[in-house]
Amino acid sequence: MGVKSNYCKMATNEEKQTETSPFESSAPEEASSTTSEAVWTYRGYRLKASEFTTAMVHFFRAEVQRANVWRQRLDATTNWAVITTGAAIALAFDPNGFHGVIILNTLLITLFLYIEARRYRYYELWSYRVRLMETDFYAAMLVPPFHPAPDWAESLAENLLHPDFPISMWEAIGRRLRRNYLWIYLILGISWLAKLTMYPTMIAHWDELMQRAAIGSIPGIVVLAGGILFYFLMAAISLATAPLQQASGEVLPRYLEETRGLPLSQPTAEAGKPWFRPSRRRKQLVAMIITDQAQAIAEIILKDMHRGVTALAGTGMYTGKEHRILICALTITEINQLKSSVRKVDQKAFVIVIPAQEILGRGFLPLEENQERKETG
Repeated sequence: MGVKSNYCKMATNEEKQTETSPFESSAPEEASSTTSEAVWTYRGYRLKASEFTTAMVHFFRAEVQRANVWRQRLDATTNWAVITTGAAIALAFDPNGFHGVIILNTLLITLFLYIEARRYRYYELWSYRVRLMETDFYAAMLVPPFHPAPDWAESLAENLLHPDFPISMWEAIGRRLRRNYLWIYLILGISWLAKLTMYPTMIAHWDELMQRAAIGSIPGIVVLAGGILFYFLMAAISLATAPLQQASGEVLPRYLEETRGLPLSQPTAEAGKPWFRPSRRRKQLVAMIITDQAQAIAEIILKDMHRGVTALAGTGMYTGKEHRILICALTITEINQLKSSVRKVDQKAFVIVIPAQEILGRGFLPLEENQERKETG
């Protein structure tokens, strides 16, 4: 019970912070009084902490199922590679076999590697979400007063709104190559050399090796050079992609290695930033609304969107008429609701949406925390 109550308080405090903008310190009083029992709102409905946790549990189970499906697809591709490798070696060492079967199978294995790398990127997409919830949602419930990273919800929301592969194609190829396919290539290479040099009889001189390696009109020296070049290329790709570590992986630590000795209660700024995922936030915007219905529009933004609004006085230089200019900081997912609300009140309003490089303050990244991160960085 103690763990649950602590986490519920933590979630409630986070929601209170996200309901205001840096332009105003608070939303309407009736809104702030009702948020003490809620952590999430949607069109007037409010979820309690228990309901929010239930929704997250179902979401977690769905993402685990997605990851399992793509994990099985990865295993299927590896099985194809293993089976075709065994069949190719058996055919090549048949009394009437030809070493070109091994070369053709090597090209087929390379195609399987590309297919598996594509599947691995999908697997990492779902695995990224699962790992994010494991480290910043469930760990926070189990080990109070340890709290989630400030940007974990933003990172998860960004990934849901704009799905993007967390790793590049080259990293995926390198990972699958080092873990599985290098061994398959190694077996194929040894089998190929054994076929050329020892089967059906041992070679007696270099010319005999060149004769056996030839494929049709392609000279043996060209075939051998192509094989050596291919294996050097695979080794180079394996080494060059080793430093790439954008993937969340399955059993990787939450923090950097040098912070392993710090206690769980240590603040994030001191414990180090998580290395297995980028810190992403929804695109932040500043909206300027020039209108004659400033009070009505401001009330809708404050009450329905729980965003602060700042009003400025303005004068239209062409007409000389006085107008009110409302300034509101918000995220990209809220801009459609803002435009809809303005349209309902004043269809003649003039709305300007400006991309913001960074917004600091209540409702966004806290200013004090951003300073600490810069100092520790």
